[in-house]
Amino acid sequence: MVTLMKKSGFSPSNATHLRRPPFETVLPAPIVFRAVSVQADTVYPRHLHNWGEFVYSFSGIMEIELAHQHYLAPPQYGLWLPPRTEHIAFNRHAGIHCSLYVDAALCQTLPGVTCALTVSPFMRALLDELARKQPAIVATLQEQRLLRVLVDQLEQADCAGTYLPTSDDPLLKPVLLALQANPGDARTIAEFAAISHTTERTLMRRCQRDLGMSFVEWRQRLKVLASLARLDRGETVEAIGLDLGYSSASAFISMFRRLMGTTPDEYRKGRRTQGARLAAGQSTSDDAAQGDSAQQHIYPAHK
Repeated sequence: MVTLMKKSGFSPSNATHLRRPPFETVLPAPIVFRAVSVQADTVYPRHLHNWGEFVYSFSGIMEIELAHQHYLAPPQYGLWLPPRTEHIAFNRHAGIHCSLYVDAALCQTLPGVTCALTVSPFMRALLDELARKQPAIVATLQEQRLLRVLVDQLEQADCAGTYLPTSDDPLLKPVLLALQANPGDARTIAEFAAISHTTERTLMRRCQRDLGMSFVEWRQRLKVLASLARLDRGETVEAIGLDLGYSSASAFISMFRRLMGTTPDEYRKGRRTQGARLAAGQSTSDDAAQGDSAQQHIYPAHK
């Protein structure tokens, strides 16, 4: 199983904090929204449920492992898991994320496979609004409408697979693993080809076949993901850019803006502002025993 940034030493098997899914056998309503803050190195052990789940990270990156696939998404994406999808969820760094649980009867027009869904500005505003609310056992009429609109938006969202695809190809997989272990590795695809006793053209073809993108694009996505946690920790843009192999901060900023639609500093400022706002609005109602803050909004069943 491929994981991101292996040099961190974290994997689901050695997580420091263990959390149980909030609902294991019965979903209390057709649509349930839950926002929670988690500590670094937290894992939800392997489980499945009879309802669909959409996961979005307000800060940090939530990672999902299936039997043979690894999914993660930067802030402009969320992860969709159809009903009865067995998975492990974990995060390497502290963060705030939310889950939208959707009854199976409402999932018929949602994707039938696990994938990253593009989060539009409107969807993001809906998620922000729900996350800022105080806990409610039964949603208000306004919250019910928001939850239903959010599901409608998921139905219309573009399905992007996974943001950082992987490969089991015997030539390509070692190259991807080497870069994930050290995102700042400066070796070119030609140098990797020589080490693998193959040709540059062969590796390029296998990138397109298995990853659906060029080697350069995949590497840039990896570097963006590697930079996010460091930005959240307050490291300077210049230090991050140099560590990731860029000759200057401006070169790193240009790449980051192209992929993320914002500069590193703007991204960091927005995450800090939102994280503080969400944390201030959360309570410890149903997770106090686990040392986390959580809130739920439930869309009640029709009577």
